[in-house]
Parts: sequence; C-alpha cells; structure tokens
Amino acid sequence: MLKAHSAVSFQDPLHQQMAQQVEHCYQVAESKLGKRFARPEIAFTLRGKSAGTAHLQLNKLRFNPKLLNDNQQAFLDDVIPHEICHLLAFQLYGRVKPHGREWQSLMQSLYGRVPRTTHSFDTRAVEGKTFEYHCQCGPIKLSIRRHNKVVRGETQYRCRRCGHQLSTKVGEHLRK
Repeated sequence: MLKAHSAVSFQDPLHQQMAQQVEHCYQVAESKLGKRFARPEIAFTLRGKSAGTAHLQLNKLRFNPKLLNDNQQAFLDDVIPHEICHLLAFQLYGRVKPHGREWQSLMQSLYGRVPRTTHSFDTRAVEGKTFEYHCQCGPIKLSIRRHNKVVRGETQYRCRRCGHQLSTKVGEHLRK
C-alpha cells in the first residue's frame, strides 16, 4: 500500500504550477486505471533542445526551464503528460518501446492527447555552439557533441537526404 502523496513545493511559481500539473495528471491516471502510482521526483535541470525526459528506473522527470518559460501552455497540455506516460508505461508494462503502442495508448486514453514523439518549439535560444559540415546538399550544422565524436574518431555522419558522408571541408564529399 502506498502512503499518501506529500505535496512537492518549488520556490519558482511556474515550477510549482508544473508540479501541480504532474500531480493532476497522476490523479487522472489513477482514477482511470484504478491503480495508485508512486509520484516521481521532479527537476528543472534539463538543458539543450529536449523539453523533458523521463528516467524510468529512477522514477524521475526532468524539464527544460528555458523551453518551459517560452512554452508554458504546451508544457501543461503536452510535455508533462508525454513524460508521465513514459513512466506509467514502464510501471505498467515493463521495458517497452519509448513511443510504442503502450505509450501511445496511454497518451490517448488517459489525457486525450495526440501521441507526438517530439515537440516543435523554437529552440534557437537553447542551441549550443554548432560546427558547419558539408555534403552534396550544402552546409549542415552539427552540435558540439556530434562534432567532438567526429574529432575523436568515434563516428562519422551521413546526410539524411543525399547519403554522403559529412565533411568539414567544402567539396571533400565529392572525392569520397
């Protein structure tokens, strides 16, 4: 038997509003599924272009505070239910595909949301340094993380459109 859920408290009013939405979503899930769920830890420490992540084994949700600030309603309506459904799918079904049929079914049946795998937020404010690579299609920007993998020789990337290997030198892809 799970104990009563203690209220999570954040100093930031927006973070507190998001925590309240997490609680509301869990109450909806419990009501519709007839089952109680342990509440996740909530953090606003995510960086980069992701709006949120669910850490399944840790029962933890992390949200991007910069994207939250610019997309508050979308977080309430879509991001929070999206991430909660990952945790619920794991707790109900074990290890399943991240955006598989179990997750999709929960998004639709619990929250009436279209199960989208990615957001369409403007991420220019959170973009890190990029490096220009080239292929037949023209210049392509890679993140610093991907660039460093190329530099360390861990991987090479190919253009999704033309299939040629990306290069830091203009025209080099033509010689390969």
